[in-house]
Amino acid sequence: MAERLKQAIELGDISENSEYEDAKNQQGFIEGRILQLEKMLRNAKVIDGQEINENVVSAGSKVKLIEVNGGQEVEYMIVGSAEADPTNFKISNESPVGRSLMGQKVGKVVNVNVPMGVIQYKIVGLKK
Repeated sequence: MAERLKQAIELGDISENSEYEDAKNQQGFIEGRILQLEKMLRNAKVIDGQEINENVVSAGSKVKLIEVNGGQEVEYMIVGSAEADPTNFKISNESPVGRSLMGQKVGKVVNVNVPMGVIQYKIVGLKK
């Protein structure tokens, strides 16, 4: 980034230099991303598999659900927001489904508020 800024400055008058403006914008973006990553690292907590309570849903749990009205079965891993990847069935503990599941036990029916209404899931399996 420093090299790119140096090259842009060498092109001349920086008040009308689009290369310099572009480099400064990119530098700002990179600095913002660094701050974001530093905050994530400061607040990160490694979850030890021994700490996971196998009787209630918590971060690190794998939860098997059945949709009450549709019968569709799905298994999710509950993770922190930075690790969420719904395409790989990793949902955040802060998502509507994750938030509804946290602290619940096998056999419990939970209501999940989604934009289209309420979906009911029954917890049929839980493992760490």
